[in-house]
Amino acid sequence: MTQRLVTREFELQLEGYGLSLVEVHYFMPDHPSLLQQFSFQQYDVAPRYPALHHFLDHWRREIEATIQSIRLAHQQLIGPNEWRTVDREWLIN
Repeated sequence: MTQRLVTREFELQLEGYGLSLVEVHYFMPDHPSLLQQFSFQQYDVAPRYPALHHFLDHWRREIEATIQSIRLAHQQLIGPNEWRTVDREWLIN
């Protein structure tokens, strides 16, 4: 078994993914006057947000709730000016 040196999340950041916080405000059919909220974080690519669209497609097919609004906050965690390659490495006992 080989050991991974970097996490999948770090690899996604290097590929241009950033962290998105999504808040979905919705009404359930059995309580139409009660506004509810579902929040989650995921790695996604701005400005297309394919992971968010995949989630919303699932919601429309599988969840019996009416979406009232969606709030989205997105942040690139690693930018081009924050990443540089290392050309030397010294191992000290």
